[in-house]
Parts: sequence; C-alpha cells; structure tokens
Amino acid sequence: MSLLKTIDPNPVDMPRESKATPDRLISGDPSFKTWLQDTARDGMINSGVWEATPGETHSIKGTTFEFCHILSGVIELTENGKEPVTYRAGDSFLMKPGFTGVWRTIETVRKIYVTVT
Repeated sequence: MSLLKTIDPNPVDMPRESKATPDRLISGDPSFKTWLQDTARDGMINSGVWEATPGETHSIKGTTFEFCHILSGVIELTENGKEPVTYRAGDSFLMKPGFTGVWRTIETVRKIYVTVT
C-alpha cells in the first residue's frame, strides 16, 4: 500500500449524491456530490472532491477541521458575526472546529477537501 495519494480533481466514478437537509437549508435548492477518494485513521481523516450547485446553507463544523481548495466556481462564506469572504477557483481556506456561519454557492463549486474529525 502506497502512502502517497493523488487526488483526482475530475473523478469518473459515481459520486454520493445528497441535498441540503431542512435544518441547514436557507435558500435555493442546492444539491451535492461527494467523491471520497481516501480515508485514514478509522474514518477520522477523509479527502476527496465535493461539488455543490447554487444555494445557501448553514455551515456548522462542530469538532471537524476542514481544508478546502476551490477548483471551480464561486462561493461566499460568512462566519457568524463577521464580514462575508468570497472564494473562487485557485483559492484555499480552512474552517476550524467550532466554525458556524453561512455557505452561499454563487456559481456551482467544485473543491478538493480534507476533513479531520
């Protein structure tokens, strides 16, 4: 087993598809696709590609740390009590444990993610 993993930004396998849950949905009808490409430490660390269509949802990280690198699209993140921040293709950011705010997908977004719980 190799300890080097390349994340494919354009996976061809079938993604896990989902929708925003009613308690998280603010506006629109966003749908999500997740291509989990690697997992470690008994599922505590996950990485892959995630895609979302336009809409607005509550983002609540709880105990999860998440690194994101935007491959395409445009989003706006607003941490509770803070000013909105816009991210687009080429941008990277972290959401640390305890983050709560609003995730607004302006243009369908695709990102590489790494989560640690």
